[in-house]
Amino acid sequence: MNTSMLIVGLAKMAFGILVGAGGILLAARGLHRWMGTAATDGEQQQGNVAVGVLKAGSLIALGVLLRHAVVATFDAMDLLYRDAAVSLSALGSLAIYSVLYVGLSMVVSATVLALGTWLFMRLTKGVDEMAEIRKGNVAPAVVMAAVMVVLALMTAP
Repeated sequence: MNTSMLIVGLAKMAFGILVGAGGILLAARGLHRWMGTAATDGEQQQGNVAVGVLKAGSLIALGVLLRHAVVATFDAMDLLYRDAAVSLSALGSLAIYSVLYVGLSMVVSATVLALGTWLFMRLTKGVDEMAEIRKGNVAPAVVMAAVMVVLALMTAP
């Protein structure tokens, strides 16, 4: 068994779990705070399907955007450790750069989604999407979730 491959594989798995948890936290807290939907946790606990649809759409959109950052990080790991011994200092340096790169990607992705969603809400005058979603109206939640997914697909590298 190749120990280097095992260590790199375990590092990829740990990194993927951390990025997933960080992305969920960012989508659940940061993105929804920027969008003005942070106070919807109680409504989600009460079974407001519209809020759930909106949050699910934001998670999918953020996942689409962050996938490329994670894949690029994994490719860098593969290139760095191809036919080379794995050292803790090199793995530590890669971890620091990876966290910075993916962290910045998370912030930029959340900002793009928040700004795009804000712009869409400004373009639909006469409809207060967030008020309708808080009332439990699923239609604007589906539209907002679709807007976020389309933004992610259009802005992803």
